[in-house]
Amino acid sequence: MNDIVREQMEFDVLIIGGGPAGLSAAIRLKQLAPSVEICLIEKASEIGAHIVSGAVLEPTALNELFPDWKQRGAPLDTPVNHERMFYLPDEQKYTAIPMIKSLMPQMNNDGNYIISLGNFCRWLATQAEELGVEIFPGFSGSELIIEDGQVVGVVTGDMGLEKDGAQGSNHEPGMELRAKYTLFAEGCRGSLSKKLMDQFKLRQGVDPQTYGLGIKELWEIPAHKHKPGYIQHSFGWPLDNHTYGGSWLYHFGDNLVSFGFVVGLDYSNPWLSPFEETQRSKLHPVIKYHLEGGRRISYSARALSEGGLQSIPKLSFPGGLLIGDAAGFLNMPKIKGTHTAMKSGMVAAEAIVEALTTQEIEPISYQFRMRQSWVWQELHQARNIRPAFAKFGAKIATLYTGFDSMVRGKVPWTFRHRLADNEKLEAASLFEKVQYPKPDNELTFSRESSVFLSNIDHRDDQPVHLKLKNTSIWKTVNWNIFKSPETRYCPAGVYEAIDTETEPKLQINSQNCIHCKTCDIKDPTQNIDWETPEGGSGPNYPGGM
Repeated sequence: MNDIVREQMEFDVLIIGGGPAGLSAAIRLKQLAPSVEICLIEKASEIGAHIVSGAVLEPTALNELFPDWKQRGAPLDTPVNHERMFYLPDEQKYTAIPMIKSLMPQMNNDGNYIISLGNFCRWLATQAEELGVEIFPGFSGSELIIEDGQVVGVVTGDMGLEKDGAQGSNHEPGMELRAKYTLFAEGCRGSLSKKLMDQFKLRQGVDPQTYGLGIKELWEIPAHKHKPGYIQHSFGWPLDNHTYGGSWLYHFGDNLVSFGFVVGLDYSNPWLSPFEETQRSKLHPVIKYHLEGGRRISYSARALSEGGLQSIPKLSFPGGLLIGDAAGFLNMPKIKGTHTAMKSGMVAAEAIVEALTTQEIEPISYQFRMRQSWVWQELHQARNIRPAFAKFGAKIATLYTGFDSMVRGKVPWTFRHRLADNEKLEAASLFEKVQYPKPDNELTFSRESSVFLSNIDHRDDQPVHLKLKNTSIWKTVNWNIFKSPETRYCPAGVYEAIDTETEPKLQINSQNCIHCKTCDIKDPTQNIDWETPEGGSGPNYPGGM
């Protein structure tokens, strides 16, 4: 990197990531200090192209950011008007769970909206640009710039490199984007955020983060089945009692349904495939009814931070802050993180304005401000629900959730996350291989046909962005002990075990990657390192996702 002459650009504030947190931070900064120069970079080809979520939006933070959001044309067009929850004991039966909203505030969606989070972020970006924020889509942050122990910016990834890393004929070196303060809003398991946590020991003294993998499909269904504003959640089958997860199903827009399935990545059975569990969950009558006769439009997947309050790292460091799901502000019992991500960005903006005035190297007031915010109160109230599922299993945890919700989390104990997700995986020999049904191409589909709907754009000859730190470990650990779990937990067919009858090898089809980050999380020895590919590469999710 030192041998390359790079163009430099300087700003007051640099924001890495164009999701709800980064955009809300930029907007709030401009509202508080219009003269502050802000640059926001986004690795996707456009704002919203890599955004994946259900999504049901709780407008708490939006009301604070733009009280006049309706007049501004925010794309919140489908208010929630009916919701149901089901426990599925097997592939046919179901039990409706009473939605006692006064006793279970975490599940209360009154006043919320079913949205396309991608479209919502596109709208936020328009608001930010009107305020003077400079937004650069198609630029990925590849390296931190640290000088005298302080983050002073990032280097964007080179463009036009060949597969072996050599400079191609169209090579353009990345730029140095420098700023007084840098906000990292990369979302769950951000590559630079991970380096920051190691560099500044931000995870010292907190629980390991635990994650889920959310797999989403967008469907267009027959008009007579469409019920705008209807939301449905389920848990139980096809997952066993010791595997956390469940489905969502939201009706919105013009005959659109957002269907998705989340599997907690703390599962122990290496034969489990979150993708296949998602597919067969659609065969249950309570889900099948909604999708049957419809058409699948798009497919996506993304890891999400489920650890909650116990897993939030130190939020500040010399030269910047962690915001949004990069820090882990998702409220898992609510199955929502957009409102908390937005609020964290807004609080960060307030801390940055103060730091610009006092010329502090580290904006330490952010941590205090977050602890005083409704985000912290909300996460404290919900802190025991996700770890209860790991501690007790789904059936007992469901009963505990009802109790904990009724008392608003006011109990004298806090359950802990003791192990990281990759440490939970057990040897393949301890489990029977799971036999999944073949796709019917009407409700259930293959990985190949699913990835096609993600509109992936990776140059065939660009460098592989998925690296094995030690190539010998795959055979001795991943294959010999776990029988190549990456071929099952990856929802895009990136990893393929070949020559298994002779000399097994791992083939990495990086051109299939949809940037979910699961491999970076679940690999047993943390041997897979996900790096940002060339800017603009990856999925291109359409409006509606």
